[in-house]
Amino acid sequence: MPFLPTLHPSLSFTRSFTCTARTLAKSTKQRLAHEHSAIPPYPYGSSQFYKQSNFGLYGLQKIRFGNKVSEKNEIKTRRHWRPNVQRKKLYSPSLGRYIRLRITAKVLRTVDKSGGLDEYLLGEKAQRIKELGMGGWKLRWRIMQTDMVKERFRQQRAQLGLEERDEVYYGSKGNIITKEEVMEEVRRYDRELAKEAEIDIGEEAEAEAASGGDGFMAEEPAKENKVVV
Repeated sequence: MPFLPTLHPSLSFTRSFTCTARTLAKSTKQRLAHEHSAIPPYPYGSSQFYKQSNFGLYGLQKIRFGNKVSEKNEIKTRRHWRPNVQRKKLYSPSLGRYIRLRITAKVLRTVDKSGGLDEYLLGEKAQRIKELGMGGWKLRWRIMQTDMVKERFRQQRAQLGLEERDEVYYGSKGNIITKEEVMEEVRRYDRELAKEAEIDIGEEAEAEAASGGDGFMAEEPAKENKVVV
């Protein structure tokens, strides 16, 4: 039997370390199960065809396919259209901070018509819940844990003449969980957003919210580029 030389350590097929975060290294299904472990299950499930829409506000938009037809010979060439996804910083009154997220231009117009991010997320119609997706569903859950939204729901129940109920918390599998588990998930979610620089908190954000401005869809003035000779 011939002698097989050993491989050099640099040619081995095992990696001794990785710089990829453990959560990001998981598949989409595992990542969603990890991030939504302590919140109620989303009634419409995750998107299986355009998976990045599970981590933003896409409004059911996905990649569309069609043909590009030439004017002269009417030759068809296959092409595709991607959604107009942008990274915007929207203000949430209930959280008292700006939230930076991926959102399509269509959803951005709907948010403007609804009166803000909180009003869009707290929509009660089935179509609105379906448009939220997994990312919007978790952000909606986070907003509903604030005292401002809870007081708003209490006033609505009082106007309808309904009796007050004790708060019941449900997990991702529909099981009842404790309030401590919910608060731990809230703190973990806030830490993840702050670590990924998805939420900007500071005096600049508070001053911008207090001034009101021209609305959250107003364009920021272009910065002047100074050339030093």
